[in-house]
Amino acid sequence: MAGGRWPAGLALGWGCCLLLCCAAASKLEISMPAMVEVEIGGTARIECNFYIPENASYTYIDWFYMDRSNRQVRLYHVTASGVLEDDTDYKGRLSLEEGKALSISSVTVQDARTFMCQVGAGSYGMGESSTELRVYKVPKTPEIETSSGGISVRSNEVPEIAKCLSRNSFPPPNITWHKNGEQLYPGENKVMMQSTLTRESSGLYTVSSVLYAPVTREDRDSRYHCTVHYWLRGRQRTLESQEVKLNIFYSTKHLKMQVVSSSALVKEGDNVTLVCEADGNPPPVFSFFKKNLDEWQDLSSLAEPDSGVLNLHDVNKSSSGTYRCQSLDLDDLSQKEEDVDLVVNYIEGVHVKMEPSSNLREGDDVKLSCDAHSPVALNYQWRDGKGKKVADGNQLVLRNLTFETSKTFSCQVMAPSVPGLEQSKQVFVTVEGKPRIVAISSPLYVRQDEVVNLTCKAIAFPRPTVQWSINGTAHEYMDNQHIASNLTVRVSHDLLQAGAKCRVSNTLGVSEKHIQLVDQKSTAESQGVIIVAIIVAILVVAVLGAVIYFLHKKGKIPCGRAGKQDITKPEARKDKIVVEVKSDKLSEEAGLLQGANGEKRPAADQSEKYIDLRN
Repeated sequence: MAGGRWPAGLALGWGCCLLLCCAAASKLEISMPAMVEVEIGGTARIECNFYIPENASYTYIDWFYMDRSNRQVRLYHVTASGVLEDDTDYKGRLSLEEGKALSISSVTVQDARTFMCQVGAGSYGMGESSTELRVYKVPKTPEIETSSGGISVRSNEVPEIAKCLSRNSFPPPNITWHKNGEQLYPGENKVMMQSTLTRESSGLYTVSSVLYAPVTREDRDSRYHCTVHYWLRGRQRTLESQEVKLNIFYSTKHLKMQVVSSSALVKEGDNVTLVCEADGNPPPVFSFFKKNLDEWQDLSSLAEPDSGVLNLHDVNKSSSGTYRCQSLDLDDLSQKEEDVDLVVNYIEGVHVKMEPSSNLREGDDVKLSCDAHSPVALNYQWRDGKGKKVADGNQLVLRNLTFETSKTFSCQVMAPSVPGLEQSKQVFVTVEGKPRIVAISSPLYVRQDEVVNLTCKAIAFPRPTVQWSINGTAHEYMDNQHIASNLTVRVSHDLLQAGAKCRVSNTLGVSEKHIQLVDQKSTAESQGVIIVAIIVAILVVAVLGAVIYFLHKKGKIPCGRAGKQDITKPEARKDKIVVEVKSDKLSEEAGLLQGANGEKRPAADQSEKYIDLRN
């Protein structure tokens, strides 16, 4: 029995389900999005989708919006015969897409309302649905502005930190404050926030917020910013302002003074800067002083205004001492002081002593001693007038002095521990003596009536005078210890014969030298005679040698001691060979043909000569 009831129950269930499905399928259905979001100024599109059973047609479609009194205001009436647009504030901004989608252009803040779609389908009844249109305007990036004039940590009231402003947003956003990346909350550590909401004529909102909070000295490096929070398409979005630092006033805790120089150790001639630094804000007023015995000399007039910098130019020994920087805080009129010692390294009293100090003569010795004073160890070095190093140490001994030794020597004093610290002193070593002629233009080859320059150069000290034995135009010039005189003269016969004499003298003596003048014409002729004589002699020797060799080959001249013949006495023989030597110039032969004892033979004997070569 029981088992027989189950098929009947199952059949009943299936029948109910089929009835419900058929009922649902026979009903008009309308679907619309619950909400549509669009940015102000954009275009909103609201769809109205519907289903009519058996694919039947609609009778009409009406579009409405709900006004502030929650009443329906029709926008469109659509039938098979046409579309009727009602006269509303939306006219000119509406359009329909096949009657199923409402389009609203140039959306404004006032368009944020509910829109309805109503569909009539005759026997299938009437249906409607609605969509909420939400409009939005993304706010501009928030602007942040700190309190002008700075904030004192000694303020008795909670000071204003900054103001944040967000413009042209819809709906109105929220503003939060952050310090060093962490959000601040009202009521914590005396933090306060005051917000203001303003609705502009455009319907958009401007929101401002002012932050109040106590500050400390440590907040001088803190960074603050504000954040604007707004909703868009169901999600919360944010915009952050730039970060700002505060100008916080606080008194000086630490004062530091230091010496700034181009080198680690200050030396005379350097430029030194004394820098005073304080950690207060605003920077305090600085004053500078230098201790002189038991008093402090005010140097503030020499410092750069409001900078805490004192420049000392070309410092020297007197610049050394104790300097003081004094700060005065204008916020609480408190004072602080800091001292620093300036040590200027120097070299002074460079002195060169020469022994003996005067009357140095050639051949003497002299000793140069150099001395100086400095708070640091010194090295000494000697250099000559050209800057060439000649010796190390504070003494220089010059031996066997000559005029050439007379020159300038420099003692250079250096401090190895202070780079660049050095001084020098010059001394001139003068060697005295009578003049010594070192150069003359002799012999000088000239021609008669020619204008020539005669030169005489000497060295001496004291400065000598130069005199010539002949008249002419003289020009003198000095080169260190040397004096040179050029005499311009015309060559005469007497000058050729006698020559010229250069006389150089000073208080210690006199030197003279003779200049020989040689006639270039006579010299040329003599040189021609000598050359011809040499050529003739070479020819005679050559011919004589050839004859002797010929006779030797013929057997006329036997070799050895037994074969010697007397050829000094010529005899008339038919086979004798005579060599004849003639000369057109008797004077030249007279100079060449001489006797065995070197005496010249008479010219009559030299006109023709015969050499009798016998067996």
